[in-house]
Amino acid sequence: MSRRNAKGLPKPGKSRAALAITHPNAAGIDIGSASHFVAVPPDRDDEPVREFPSFTVDLHALADWLTACGVDTVAMESTGVYWIPLFELLESRGFTVLLVNARHVKP
Repeated sequence: MSRRNAKGLPKPGKSRAALAITHPNAAGIDIGSASHFVAVPPDRDDEPVREFPSFTVDLHALADWLTACGVDTVAMESTGVYWIPLFELLESRGFTVLLVNARHVKP
């Protein structure tokens, strides 16, 4: 990996290593107490980022949308306990669900 300066940017003249796509059918979910923001690959929907309220009926709509977009893997941050109902629903629907710590994935 390239060396970074104090602002976290690569030093001039240093190239960044290319990232390999390991899960091409993945979506990312930002978990919140009142709503969840979901992003799918941009070629899967005209509106690739959507907000879903955290009520049960909306979680089912979220899972239906992911299925319609051809998503099979989901990465979500484990914020408090708000992730648990969605995790259980997605897992029961056959999605591979990866919990990530938001502090570990920020650039």
